[in-house]
Amino acid sequence: MNPNTNLKTYSLKEVPYYKLHGRTDTTQYPLPLFWNGSAIEVNVTGTELWIDIDVDFDFHEPWVGTSIDGAVMSRQMLMPGSYSICLFRNMTQEPVKNVRFFRELQAMSEDNACHVLIRGFQTDGEFSPVADKPIKLEFIGDSITSGEGTYGAKGDYPWITMFMSSSKHYATMTGEALNADIRLISQGGWGVLCGWDNDPRHSIPTRYEAICGLAEGEFNEQLGAQKPNPFDQWQPDAVIVNLGTNDASAFEQPAFTVPETGEVFKQRKNEDGSFNTEDVARFEKAVVDFLYMLRRNNPNSHIVWTYGMLGYNLSLPIAHAVSTYRAETGDNKAYFLQLPNTTEETIGSRFHPGVKSHERASKVLIEYLQELLQIPQ
Repeated sequence: MNPNTNLKTYSLKEVPYYKLHGRTDTTQYPLPLFWNGSAIEVNVTGTELWIDIDVDFDFHEPWVGTSIDGAVMSRQMLMPGSYSICLFRNMTQEPVKNVRFFRELQAMSEDNACHVLIRGFQTDGEFSPVADKPIKLEFIGDSITSGEGTYGAKGDYPWITMFMSSSKHYATMTGEALNADIRLISQGGWGVLCGWDNDPRHSIPTRYEAICGLAEGEFNEQLGAQKPNPFDQWQPDAVIVNLGTNDASAFEQPAFTVPETGEVFKQRKNEDGSFNTEDVARFEKAVVDFLYMLRRNNPNSHIVWTYGMLGYNLSLPIAHAVSTYRAETGDNKAYFLQLPNTTEETIGSRFHPGVKSHERASKVLIEYLQELLQIPQ
């Protein structure tokens, strides 16, 4: 039992001030954190702060982190149950501490039971308002944007949640440098047209317009995951897309048969090893179609399609697709930006970009967005 008898328990409904990060259904109680980078942020005085959560999963245990005054102080795996986690204790009553409790793990399309739900807080302090930042950025991607490879040693390869994060990758670095609020929408192995293994069901655009289209099943539906995302409530200054890596991998993999329909799908290579022209065109059309969807839902945002942290195989088709979209629409706020490839020096675990690679990518992106959004340097 906690020895501090001055703690007061607040359900989330009773907390006077807090700020949410990431897509969620704000009508829910307890409140779900669906995506990596999703968080609840509070400004609070007091010597001690606990968060009350509900956790569950079938196989992929969620990881979470805590930052205090902008510094990451903890990162941990969660076990199933309803319990409390201490975010800080034995601090001075004043001043106000800025505390963020965030989900490290991507939405898990392979484990519909994977949940982190917030019930409330316990503290001997007082809450005060949390201000919005002047810029909003939305990042859409695959395993790179899910932070695979940012934790763990270079030789670590298992596909487990321990190696995924939102705390040490290019989107977070970019947001911090530009003083921006960010949202992440990502899924390892997924692409624009299909997944790394030619599975056409693993297309991010098909899930983009729901709050968390990746979270299926009855309980996730009750949590609001499949509701249409209320785009008008959070409009980003820029949408940064980092997709295409898995679409490139699909050209190297065997055909995929969709179990439910028997459909056979394959991005083909020619006898000389080059990519089949028709299938490249099919990929380019998927990029153009997604740009139309992004513009429909984000009418005033800059759209920056980035690519290259794990190879340049589809750089030209993506650039061509962006040019095609601009020519068809006259939309001059859509762009292509190539990011630095990962090297032996900058690679992390799971043969994915490590922290050094994310730092290199974020530096390029920061400079680009500073000019695009006219942010003083």
